[in-house]
Amino acid sequence: MSGRVFVPGDAAAVAVGADAVAAALCAEAARLGRAVEIVRNGSRGAFALETLVEVETAEGRIGYGPVEAADVTGLVAAGLFDGGEHPKRLGRPEALPFFARQTRLTFARCGIIDPQSMADYRARGGGKGLERALSLGRAGVVDAIARSGLRGRGGAGFPAAIKWKTVADAGDGPKYVVANADEGDSGTFADRMLMEGDPFLLIEGMAIAGFAVGAAKGFVYIRSEYPHAVAAMRRAAETAAREGLIGPDAPHPFDLEIRVGAGAYVCGEETALLDSLEGRRGQVRPKPPLPAHKGLFGRPTVVNNVLTLAAAAHILADGAEAYAALGHGRSRGTMPIQLAGNITNGGLFEAPFGLTLGELVDDIGGGPFTGKPARAVQVGGPLGAYFPRSLFDTPFDYEAFAARDGLIGHGGVVVFDETVDMARQARFALEFCAIESCGKCTPCRLGAVRGVETIDAIRAGRERQANLTLLADLCETLKFGSLCALGGFTPYPVMSAVKHFPGDFDATPKTPAEEAS
Repeated sequence: MSGRVFVPGDAAAVAVGADAVAAALCAEAARLGRAVEIVRNGSRGAFALETLVEVETAEGRIGYGPVEAADVTGLVAAGLFDGGEHPKRLGRPEALPFFARQTRLTFARCGIIDPQSMADYRARGGGKGLERALSLGRAGVVDAIARSGLRGRGGAGFPAAIKWKTVADAGDGPKYVVANADEGDSGTFADRMLMEGDPFLLIEGMAIAGFAVGAAKGFVYIRSEYPHAVAAMRRAAETAAREGLIGPDAPHPFDLEIRVGAGAYVCGEETALLDSLEGRRGQVRPKPPLPAHKGLFGRPTVVNNVLTLAAAAHILADGAEAYAALGHGRSRGTMPIQLAGNITNGGLFEAPFGLTLGELVDDIGGGPFTGKPARAVQVGGPLGAYFPRSLFDTPFDYEAFAARDGLIGHGGVVVFDETVDMARQARFALEFCAIESCGKCTPCRLGAVRGVETIDAIRAGRERQANLTLLADLCETLKFGSLCALGGFTPYPVMSAVKHFPGDFDATPKTPAEEAS
C-alpha cells in the first residue's frame, strides 16, 4: 500500500528537526518495504505542534505532533503510515481548535499542498484569480480590488486599489510590480510562511497586478535572512514560467526576478527598497514623487507587501463582495495574525479583522507559556506601541489601534509577561532605530542616539522629570521630522511604555552584567 506523508519543509519546522524526521520516516519506510512518498509541505502555522507529520488515509489526513526523529520508530510501529493510534496522534488537523476557529483565505493551501507542485496548486483553485482578471479587463480588476476594501498588509494599511489605479493611469512605457518581502518586524513570519508554503499564490497575485497596471516585469525583494524562502521562490518562479502562469507565453506576458536584500531593516521601506533593487545603498527617498509616479528606475511602480498581492489573487477568484463581507469597520477581509513572544500557542492565525487583543492573547494564544500573567503586548513590530492589559479590549482593526496610539503593522503580536522591564524595552526601540537608521535624515540619525542616552539618565535617577520631558520632546521631533516610518514610528513604543508603565522608569540599580556592559 502506498501513500503520501507530509513533513513540513518550512524554516520553523526545520529549526526543530523536521529534516531529521523526514529522513527517519524514509528509513523506516525502506526497512518495511513501504512505498511512501514524503512530501515537504509548508507549515500550517501551529508552531507548538511542529514537527507536524500528516499521513493520507481513507478518513482524510491524520496528524501527529510534535514529532521528533527519535519518535519515528515507535510511531511507525504503531501504524503511522495507516493513521494508527498513538499518544501523539492528533486526528484531523483542521478539526483542532487552533485551526477550526480560523478563516483561511490567504493561507488556505499553506500546509496542505506540495508547495512546488503546480498540479497541486491548480487542483485547489490556483490560477483562477488570474483567469478571472483576464476576463474582467484591466479596469475591471482595479475596480474589484477597490470594491473588496483591500488595504496594504505591510503596515500602512493604504488602499491597494489607489496604488494600482495610479500606476495604471500613468501612460505608456515600462512599469513594474515589486513584492516587498523584506519582512523585518519582530514577531512576524507570515510572508516567509507563504513563500515557503504556497509560493505560486504570490506569483499569481503579482501577475494579476502586472496585468491590471500594464507592467510586464516584477521583482520579489526578499531579506537575506530567509534562505529557505529565497530557494522556494526561485524554484517556483522557474516552474511558473515553464507552466505558463508567467513568462513570455503567458496570457499576460510577465517576467519575474527574485532579488535578495542585504539585511537592512530600513529596506522594508518602499523607497529604500527601490534604491537597493537599483543596486544602490538603501536610503529613504523624499516624497513626493511617490513610487506609483516615479519608482523603480524612475518608472511607475506598484510596491505591495506579499500578503497584499496574495490576497488580490483570492479576491479575483472568489469575488470582491465575498471578501468585503468579512472584517470590521474599514478593515475588510482577513488578516494573517502572527502570535509570538512569551505565548503558549505561537503561530499564524488568519481571521477577519475584529477579534480583540485579549481574545488573541488569552484565548487563542493561551497566554504566556511561563504561566505568569501577560503584562504587555506589542503589535506592529519593533516600532509598535506597547498595550497594557487595560487595552486588551481593543479590536484588531487599523482605526481602533490608531485611536489608541497604536498600529497593526504587519500583524505581529509579541507578548510579554509580568517580568518584563518596560524601560528596557523603550531603550531597545531607540537603540534599534539608531542602529538601523539609513542616516538620510537628522531626527532619526541623531535623535535616536540622544534618546538612548536620555533613557539611561532616567534609569540612573539623574533629573528624572527633566529628562522625561526631554524624551517626549525628542519623540515629537522623531515623529514629525523623520523622512520615513523608521524614525516616525519609534516614538510609539517609547511613549506608550512611559505612559502605561511609568513605574518602570524609576531609578533602578544595575545588575553586574549591566555594569560590565
